Amino acid sequence: MTLKKVIETKKLSRIFKNGDIEVQALTDIDLVIEEGEFVAIMGASGSGKSTLLHIIGCLDRPTSGAYDLGGIRVNTLNKNELADIRNQKIGFIFQSYNLLSRTTALENVELPLVYDRTGKFSNYEKLAKKALEQVGLADRIYHKTNELSGGQQQRVAIARALVNNPALILADEPTGNLDSKNSIDIADLFVRLNNEGKTIIIITHEEEIAKFAKRMIYLRDGRILTDEIIKNRSTKESALKELEITT
Repeated sequence: MTLKKVIETKKLSRIFKNGDIEVQALTDIDLVIEEGEFVAIMGASGSGKSTLLHIIGCLDRPTSGAYDLGGIRVNTLNKNELADIRNQKIGFIFQSYNLLSRTTALENVELPLVYDRTGKFSNYEKLAKKALEQVGLADRIYHKTNELSGGQQQRVAIARALVNNPALILADEPTGNLDSKNSIDIADLFVRLNNEGKTIIIITHEEEIAKFAKRMIYLRDGRILTDEIIKNRSTKESALKELEITT
C-alpha cells in the first residue's frame, strides 16, 4: 500500500535579510513525510529547525524551492489561503501553551472551531469535550487555565490542536517548560495519538523526548545532516526507569 505524502519539499531554502547582511537559514531541504509518521527534528540553536517548522506550518514562506502540503503547492497561495490551510490542515502546539487566561479548558479548545470558516463544525462543545477526553482531561473540562498544572495546560493545548481533526500536528519544543515526569507523559501522549493515525512533527532539543518518535532528522547550519529511523524507541516505562536511575 502506497502511503499518502503529507509533506514534500524540494530544494527548499530560506534567506533572511538584515540590511546588506544575508543569513542563509535553510539550504536545499529535500524532505518527504508520509501520513502516519512521527518525526522529531533536532539541531543546535541556529540550525534552522524553527524556520523549517514555520515554513511547514505555513507561518513563513521559503525564499526558493517548492513545498507541497497534502498535494497543495503552498508557495503559490495568498495570505487568506495560507490562513485557511493553517486552520483546516494543521494543529499547532507551542512551548508556552498560548492559552487564554481566565477561561476554561473547554473554551480554549473550542477556539479553532469558532474561527473556522468552512461551516463543517456545528457542535463545538461536543467536539471540544471529545478532544479533552483524548488527552486525559475529562475531569478538568471546566477548570480555568490558572487552575491547571503546566502538564495539564500543555494537554489543553494539544486538545486544541486536535479538535478540528487536522492532517498534521506540529509541536515546537512542546516539553520545553515542563519537568522530566510531565515531559515523558506528553511524549507518551504523542505516541498514543500517532498510534491512532495522527501525523506528528515535533521540534525538540531534548534527545530523550525525540527518541519517542519513529524518525529523527538532525539539522546543522540549515541543512539536513542525518535522517534516520529510530530503532530503539523510548517508551514511557523505559524513560521513567532511566529517570529513576539518574535522579
